[in-house]
Amino acid sequence: MSRRGPEPDSGAESLSSDEKELVASSVEGEGSAEEHPADAEESDGRRSDEEQEEEKELLPGCNEAGVNCLPPCEHCRNENDQKELVTPRRFAGGQHVVQLDAEGTYQCSLTGLIFEVTGAVKITYSLLSWSKYASLVEKPWMVGGPLFDVRCDSAPALTSIQFPHSFCLGGDGAGMAFKVLHIKGQGAAIEPSVDYSASHVKWLVSSLSPVGPLLQGPEPLHYHGAVILYKVVDEHPSLSFRVYVATNNDSFIKDISRAVKHSNKKFIKIDKPPVCQKLLQKGKRYRLVCEPEAEITPEEIEFVDGSLLKLKSYIEVYLEKPDDFTLSLVELESDATVWKAKLRESDWIHYDQNKNKQKTSTVSVKKRKPTSSILEEDVLCSKKQKTGNTADGIETKSLTDQQLMVVAKLFGRQWREIAIECLQMEMKDIEQIQAMEEEVNMQKFRVLSKWRDREQSKGTAAALHNSLQQKAPYEILQVLKGFSARS
Repeated sequence: MSRRGPEPDSGAESLSSDEKELVASSVEGEGSAEEHPADAEESDGRRSDEEQEEEKELLPGCNEAGVNCLPPCEHCRNENDQKELVTPRRFAGGQHVVQLDAEGTYQCSLTGLIFEVTGAVKITYSLLSWSKYASLVEKPWMVGGPLFDVRCDSAPALTSIQFPHSFCLGGDGAGMAFKVLHIKGQGAAIEPSVDYSASHVKWLVSSLSPVGPLLQGPEPLHYHGAVILYKVVDEHPSLSFRVYVATNNDSFIKDISRAVKHSNKKFIKIDKPPVCQKLLQKGKRYRLVCEPEAEITPEEIEFVDGSLLKLKSYIEVYLEKPDDFTLSLVELESDATVWKAKLRESDWIHYDQNKNKQKTSTVSVKKRKPTSSILEEDVLCSKKQKTGNTADGIETKSLTDQQLMVVAKLFGRQWREIAIECLQMEMKDIEQIQAMEEEVNMQKFRVLSKWRDREQSKGTAAALHNSLQQKAPYEILQVLKGFSARS
């Protein structure tokens, strides 16, 4: 890591006697964290398909973890050390599980967590809400990043965990102090970190229970930010949206998703690049601008980190006519654009169409088509394959070699399993490609190319995204969405 924190025995930034004691005596309405499994915040796993689909939104990958959708911050120093990317299996209750086979340093492609292990282990972890533990975070300490409950089948083998943080440290992070809040039973202890970088805080594992980074630093604090969009789903032709301005903290973003889920209205998430192009500053005021003009409430907001707040604030946008429009978040003091997105009817119309198709399929019986109709469809299908796949009258192109190589380089060590499970590749084909190509990225490229050739005109970015969405790392899905939008 690029910046050294104080060593535990150095005396500098060591724990005070107060910090060594448990902070706060209890969490209202909570039992011991040890008594709750990693999915204590969720139901017992018997969830509907809709709830499981919403669970997929909880890790949008918009944290400064170095492996997800965010580009490097121009103010932060880039990390050069390489970790092996691993993609966890996801289970009900928001649990993630990785099986690490040997000693090394591994980075989760979904959460940004970095694990250092001395041998083979199975690690189970889940994202928690800071708002449930707000009484344990006392000034001058502030939430520094997401909160996780981590378990391991061989605890001594898990030596350290690096947590992603949401702050921009600028040049060298002078004056910043990182520690971690280690929740134990009904209280918590503030424990030292051993290192920190532009993106992570490193903690030596003392015991396993909920842990998250804290920060103490000089004002003003600058955050990597995200803007999250949801659209109200109803029968009205007008448009209504919720716009959340958040720190780039997965716990914060999970709370937003949960608040929307439990609203008395129905919402869909609008998939737009969430990252703010300019840092958010605590205490500064911002306004949301719509072109063409819309009703926006409130007109201005003062940015604060709402991680500890149970109720998350949002901006409401209402348009009478369902036309395309542009939203921009602007810093009042400088009039600089912090975030901007173009919203089109196609961003949400497919959701409505899919819902209607599902309803139709459950209440109707498909009639057998006459032979002439089948022949006509075969002719049309043949024409589409010659000209390219067409959806809603818009021609979509197959992925190029250059695009496939970009995707290939993003796959981690589990690429063979993903190819077999998601792309229906045969192991013999993969072994044949490996025998022909020595370079791993070329092997991945050849597999993707074979998939594209098999799909012919359907070998598009959207089709590959749909095939991979259950297993592939988030950054790959984001890249494919970008390719699809440009095709």
